[in-house]
This record gives sequence, structure tokens and C-alpha cells, in this order.
Amino acid sequence: MTQLTSSVTRHHENLWQLFQSYYQLTKPRIILLLLITTAGGMWVASKGQVDVRLLLITLLGGAMAAASANTINCIYDRDIDYIMERTRHRPLPSGRIQPRDAVIFAVVLALLSFSLLTSFANLLSALLAQSGIACYVCIYTHWLKRHHTQNIVIGGVAGAIPPLVGWAAVTGQLDWPAWVLFAIVFFWTPPHFWALAMMIRDDYAKVGVPMLPVVAGEKLTALQIWFYTLLLIPITLLLVYPFHVMGALYTAIALGLGGVFVHKSWKLRREPSDLSLARSLFKYSILYMILLCAGMGIDSLPITHGGEQFLREHLQTFFSTISGSMG
Repeated sequence: MTQLTSSVTRHHENLWQLFQSYYQLTKPRIILLLLITTAGGMWVASKGQVDVRLLLITLLGGAMAAASANTINCIYDRDIDYIMERTRHRPLPSGRIQPRDAVIFAVVLALLSFSLLTSFANLLSALLAQSGIACYVCIYTHWLKRHHTQNIVIGGVAGAIPPLVGWAAVTGQLDWPAWVLFAIVFFWTPPHFWALAMMIRDDYAKVGVPMLPVVAGEKLTALQIWFYTLLLIPITLLLVYPFHVMGALYTAIALGLGGVFVHKSWKLRREPSDLSLARSLFKYSILYMILLCAGMGIDSLPITHGGEQFLREHLQTFFSTISGSMG
């Protein structure tokens, strides 16, 4: 890691500013999205009857694990963060927090996450959360980010682990539908992140990070985004068939959201130099994942299953009546 060009150390004026700096270090907006996928996994695994106490504990443990990983990422990337205008004011490059203190903070968060999940959920969920830290730090941040154009694809494994944590917390094991949830997040990650990378391509080029738009250009990146979006849609439907853990409501939601996603990625493919399209796709990708997980939660509720069963029975009766009268 290169030496920072500035050794300025800034001091906090009060405890609230100190808290804000450590909070920013964890990248809370990223954590929120990870927790949404964790909750989605828990709702599907529990068939809509998730224990509230277990839900809160798992989300807290998952948040701590993600915060630890993000903090280590900030420690490792503080040299390039200082160079990029977008990230220069983060706690480490700005000098508001020292690397040694950030390391202690990350280790404490990881230990608390493991202890909490082991004690109140199960060992499998705790180990999965720790594996998420390891993947994000070792595979993505250290190995791939600065060395390979497919960094975000392979590194997407780390971001796809939270739904596994949620599933394992409920069931104590990893069934096939859990791996479908993993695959959904895994294939969603490249369109989401490459759209962002297209927007800030110059920043990545400045610090020598070989993101796909920097190395391969906008045209190929837009083609890859479209390709991964197309793959994502049928993967979301695997929860309906052959695994039968989701029903008609989720199917409609997945198809509707997926259709918009494909349309936006197609527009970007046709005009890859239009950064407003990349921005629109990036923002929609976040909304897509939130609404898809919400759809999983609503579809898994017993009342939804009851409503679908009621509707099917009445439709069958209706068509039987029609057929009988025509005969």
C-alpha cells in the first residue's frame, strides 16, 4: 500500500463527532441493503413466520460483520481514497480516525458478531458471517479490486452471503432455495456495481483500479450489464419452480421488476456513453433488490398463501361451472 500524501490528523470536538466518524467508517448505506437480503432469506426460510427476536439478533450480528468488513476495506483503501475527491473526506484519509484505532474497531465488531450469532442463533450462521468478512477483505479488497477487471463479479460472493446467514439462522442448514437467494444477489451485483463504476470511471482510472469501464470501455461494460441482467431474471424464478417456496404474488413482482431492469439495461446498452442512463440503472438496481426482498416477505406470509389457495379453488369452481353449462 502506498504512503498517504498527507499526515494531517484532525481531532473531534465532541463525542457525537467521534461517533459519526466511526459510523461513517462502516459504510452504513451498504449495510442496510445487505440486511434487507438477510431478512428476505429469513422470511422465506421461516415461511413468513420468522421469530422477531431471532430476526433482530441476526440482523444485528450481520450488521456488525458487514461493518467490520467495510472498516477493513476503508483501512486498506485509505491511500486511493485520499486521491479520489469523492472519498477524500472519509474518516481515515481525512485523519479523523487513525488506522490502528480502525483495526481495533473492526476486530471488536467481528468478535461481537461471531459471539452474538453463535449464542443466540447458531454456529453455522456465525461462521457464514465471518466467511463474508474474509471474502470481502481477502478476495475482493486485497486480491481482486486492484488487479482484475472481473473484481466485482468474483468479489460478489461476499455480498451474496447475507441471505445464507439469514437462512442458516432460521433452519440451521443451507437448503437449495438458500443457494438460489445467494445466486440472485451474486448475479445482481455486476449490473448494480458496474453502473456505478461507469458513473465514476475517471476516479477509478486516476488511482489505477482496473474496473471494467476503465479497462474495457463503456460499450463492453454496458453489454456485460445487459447479459447479467438477463441471467438474473430466470434465476429469481427458481424460487417458484422447481423449489416451490414462492407463489403467484412473488412471480408477478419478480417478472415486473425484472422487466424494468432488463429495459433499463437495454437502453444503456444502446447508449453506453449516456451516464444519466447508468445513473438511472444504478438507482433502480437498489430499488429492485429492496422490492424483490419485500415481495419474498409478503409472498411467504401465511395469509398470502391462504389468499392464493382461496383464489385457486374459486377459479377452479368457476371454470368447472362454465364447462358444465357449456356441456
